[in-house]
This record gives sequence, structure tokens and C-alpha cells, in this order.
Amino acid sequence: NKKEIQEIFNITKTIAVLGLSPDESKPSHRVAKYLQSQGFKIVPVYPKGDNILGEKVYNSLKEIPFDIDMVDIFRKPAVLDSIADVCIERGDVKVFWAQKDIVNNKALQKAKDAGMRVAQNMCTMVEHKAL
Repeated sequence: NKKEIQEIFNITKTIAVLGLSPDESKPSHRVAKYLQSQGFKIVPVYPKGDNILGEKVYNSLKEIPFDIDMVDIFRKPAVLDSIADVCIERGDVKVFWAQKDIVNNKALQKAKDAGMRVAQNMCTMVEHKAL
């Protein structure tokens, strides 16, 4: 619901974008660029590259040495379980967000049980613009 989404964005400053492509035509790039333009700190998580959107690229969520408020996930549903585990291990992630067309109820429930706010099958850019 709208109120919950508003609260999610209110508690979010730093967003790790998992699967952030350097390719400007890809949805992950467009969404991250939009969020960055709205004042959020974007942390690219991608297997290769040094910089995306002017930010240092990390190869994995585990490697990020500072607190993350939200993980914004552009990855296959099957890997969401292990992403939820890493978020729980980190202990700093407040929001577990799976992008449009990405559904994994088990991973979502795991994140929720660990105290995170969760969203799936929704686009952060679309939802933020709607506010």
C-alpha cells in the first residue's frame, strides 16, 4: 500500500542495486539513474566494472563496507534466497525489494521474518514517482 511504500522511501538513503547493468538501455540502469537523481545514494553490485553512474562497483553485497538501507534486486528469482541470507547476515538492511516480475515468496518471507520491510514484483522508480 501507498503508506507503507512512503515509509520505505522515508527510511532509505542508501540503495544497493543488485544486478545494476552499465548498459544504459537496461531497466536496472534507468531505475538506478532515476533514484540517484532523487537524492538516493546508489551502490552498484555487478560482477564486472569499476564505476557505474559515477559510483564504485562492488562484486557482491557482502563486500560493501558501509550500511545499506535497501537492496533493490534485478536478479533471477532463484538467487533471492541467498540474497536474503546475506541481508540477514549483514544486519543493516532495512528493505528487501524485488523488482517488477521478480517473485520469490520464500525469500521474501525469510527477509520479513528477520525484520526487514519487503516488496516484490514492483518497480522502485514507478512507485517513487507515484508518491
